[in-house]
Amino acid sequence: MKIAVASSAGFCFGVNRAVQMVSQLLDENKKVCTLGPIIHNPQTLRRLAARGASIVKNVSDAPADATLVIRSHGVGKKTYDKILSRGLSFCDATCPNVAKIHSIVSKESSDGKTILIAGDASHPEVEGIIGHCSGAYYVFSNAGELNKITEKYVFLKHSPVCVISQTTFSISEWKNCLEIIRKVYTKAVIFDTICNATAMRQSEAAEMSRKCDAMIVIGGRQSSNTAKLVDVCGRNCITYLVEAADELPLMALKKAGRIGITAGASTPASIIKEVLDTMSELNEGPTQATDEPDAQSNKENSSEGNFAEMLEESLKNLNTGEKVHGVVVGVNPTEVLVDVGRKQAGYIPASELSSNPNVKPEDVVKVGDEMDLLIMRTNDQEGTIMLSKKRLDAEKGWEKIVDAEESQDVLEGTVTDIVKGGVIAATEGVKVFIPASQATASRSDPLEDLLKKNVKFRIIEVNRNRRRAVGSIRSVLKDERKALQEKFWETAEVGKVYTGVVKSLTSYGAFVDLGGIDGMIHISELSWTRIKHPSEVVNVGDKVTVYIKALDKDRGRISLGYKKPEDNPWVILKDKCPIGSELDVKIVGMTTFGAFAQVIPGIDGLIHISQIADHRIEKPQDVFKMGDVTKVKITDIDFDRHRVSLSRRAILEEQNAQNEQEVEEENPETFEQPSDNI
Repeated sequence: MKIAVASSAGFCFGVNRAVQMVSQLLDENKKVCTLGPIIHNPQTLRRLAARGASIVKNVSDAPADATLVIRSHGVGKKTYDKILSRGLSFCDATCPNVAKIHSIVSKESSDGKTILIAGDASHPEVEGIIGHCSGAYYVFSNAGELNKITEKYVFLKHSPVCVISQTTFSISEWKNCLEIIRKVYTKAVIFDTICNATAMRQSEAAEMSRKCDAMIVIGGRQSSNTAKLVDVCGRNCITYLVEAADELPLMALKKAGRIGITAGASTPASIIKEVLDTMSELNEGPTQATDEPDAQSNKENSSEGNFAEMLEESLKNLNTGEKVHGVVVGVNPTEVLVDVGRKQAGYIPASELSSNPNVKPEDVVKVGDEMDLLIMRTNDQEGTIMLSKKRLDAEKGWEKIVDAEESQDVLEGTVTDIVKGGVIAATEGVKVFIPASQATASRSDPLEDLLKKNVKFRIIEVNRNRRRAVGSIRSVLKDERKALQEKFWETAEVGKVYTGVVKSLTSYGAFVDLGGIDGMIHISELSWTRIKHPSEVVNVGDKVTVYIKALDKDRGRISLGYKKPEDNPWVILKDKCPIGSELDVKIVGMTTFGAFAQVIPGIDGLIHISQIADHRIEKPQDVFKMGDVTKVKITDIDFDRHRVSLSRRAILEEQNAQNEQEVEEENPETFEQPSDNI
């Protein structure tokens, strides 16, 4: 007799997690009750009951002083509301895969989509899913029932629908249903929510049953995933469902030449071992040779007659340092839960997820992601495996780092730390030190601006023995700047307008980054008025619009213009203050030959000493002091020489003439001419 055990047989991650939660609560001496059976396995339920765990059908039946555990099947929104309204202490053991479905139907239903659910309408998992639908939904258990829905509800054919499945739904039936959905529903959004572990278990069971004379499926009769295994195997060979070793049909099995064994997600390893031990009674005597040369036969022959070794192979613990492939089934702030296809529950601590300590787990992975991992530690007592993505990434990444030094390829990474003498950048799971002298384009640029930023760099040094690498950001920046400069000179021409950023200021001007190349605005080009320093007009970091005044490609110099022609004060003066205009001016300077006054910002005019008063004065200070405001008339403008002549005397003489006229009008007799008659 040949016996093979499916490697995927037994506890799935979600069920194991739920049982572990209950056990932990009991270890803490808490009063525990579960909302329905925590697992479809009578032996495990009896063991938990013996420790004090009870089962309640409804939230209202839960004792007020107990911790209520929601099983892996999950519950609807109303059930959560009842728990909260009673103020019960509860522990949510909903399988992450099921919780993901709750999130999907809640969102899609609120968006107005009709939910189509592939599954058993009376199953607790499906009941919980329905409890998160806020709109219309329909449940079908096979392609036939789906066809009835399409025929009865014709309006759905052109309506937005969302299709999901129970996590333990039959894979083959799901494929049949998808063919119908894709043909009938033009606006269907489909989510493949069959659990990866379920898919693997059903696929392996189907393959094994095709090569066996009989299959034994170990699991609870109330278990949906166990029922699916019986159905899958029963299509290919005689299949027996047993909950424990004492139910094995030993006499019937003696007639089978090859027997396959698998187990549902709720079956603990101890029961699988009991079944194997009992099966050993059927395998007395030497093993008969087989004529089948295939590799599978050889594998089975090697384990015949030694059930202890077979069990050890099937239920073996994963070794530290071993590489495994896993699927993400849950993400929380402190760890990522992973199904590695074994009995142990895998988890990745947040610190072992990425070489960048600043990232959050939800930013790195999502439920359903597949990845290779490294085993850090196994805990057989708790049934857990601590895994690391960071360390395996580092192993793979190190080879890329070594290759990058030779090829001088540009790498990308994130600056995770500012350290003495430079920064640390993480790339491909490896930390690379970048000295301060190689971290920025200029030594004056602050390193702090790089923290948590994505950067490009080259590897300039590798120490293979110490597994350390040194990188250079400046090398990449230099090349990028050179490429931008070449592109700039290809298109640059006098008069062309650019938008740039003020990079630095000097006493004689402002340097502007035009996108990889710098140009300078001379201080005289910053303002039409006289300024003492460029900071009076612009600051470092300002965005400015400039135009090219002059180019010197040989010397790599670019002269920029900033002030606008329309802001030229002489243009403004010509438009607003023609010759003859009267206006108030401010005295800003005095000499022996006159006083200077500000006509408009940027233009000063001269009041000659002879034009200051309507009588002779020795010096301007006899009439003015600095800052005085006085009314003048513009008597002349020389736009070529930028000179303005002003007269206060003209204003005074006009005022005197006006005053005399007013007096004459008020006293005409005083100004009558004498008569010629005697």
